[in-house]
Amino acid sequence: MSDQTPTGSTSDRIADRVLRGLIGATMRMPYERRVRFMGATLRRAIGPLAGYRRRADENLAMIYPQMTVDRRREVADGFCDNFGRTLIENYSWQELSARLKSTKPTGDGLNAIAKAKANGRPVIFVTGHFGNHEAPRHVLTHMGYDVGGLYRPMTNPYFNDHYAKTMTSWGGPVFAQGKRGTIGFARHLKAGGMGTLLFDVAASAGQPIDFLGRPANTATSAADLALKFDALVVPYFGRRTSDGFGFEITVESPIASDAPQAMMQEMSDRLGAMVHDTPEQWFWVHRRWKM
Repeated sequence: MSDQTPTGSTSDRIADRVLRGLIGATMRMPYERRVRFMGATLRRAIGPLAGYRRRADENLAMIYPQMTVDRRREVADGFCDNFGRTLIENYSWQELSARLKSTKPTGDGLNAIAKAKANGRPVIFVTGHFGNHEAPRHVLTHMGYDVGGLYRPMTNPYFNDHYAKTMTSWGGPVFAQGKRGTIGFARHLKAGGMGTLLFDVAASAGQPIDFLGRPANTATSAADLALKFDALVVPYFGRRTSDGFGFEITVESPIASDAPQAMMQEMSDRLGAMVHDTPEQWFWVHRRWKM
């Protein structure tokens, strides 16, 4: 985290004040009410007004041309609801962590990460903006793993200044993307650390990797770092359960070492399988397929 005061445009400052006010008011509610409220607010008000639902509908029509209009609307509304819930859950990280304390993860990667920890081998967990991407890190932290991460700062510097604290206030060391942050993350891995990378955002200098049936520019950072430091690459996901508050945590089998593009394709396929199964839980507002 930087100690510098953030600077941005007047519109950035206004948007941040509005969001701070909404988040501050919501945080005074009891946990389940606040999560439900923020989901409904994004679904019914902010999502439509901000154009999130429209952009989600456009992406859904491109990826699923046979999907009916009603179904696209249902998925887009579900995405907005999940987005709102995830946002306020991550601001409520202490309560979220407490609720996840008894959650038991499943998956073929659990033995692999236990072995890596015992041998001092670095681990890169890879995931996407699906369900709540911080839920697996909470669960693994409760299991005794010290999981850090590398995150992409928000474009609004004022909002990023407080949102980043939802990631850096707990768990292992978390670094902001950029020269300084990437060096810090690399040193963390070199020392045998564990960290998380979200790879499902558009990268102008990335490689065209198939995602959900269409090419999407994808950074190869996760694969590049894994090959450089002999790190185990393990996809994990936190799928929201039907009650809207719990999560199923899946720690998948490791990605085999290969050429970076092949490794990123496998990661994209793993995430794609999750999205196909529960499309409402992926962040459809991303301009993921801009080339």
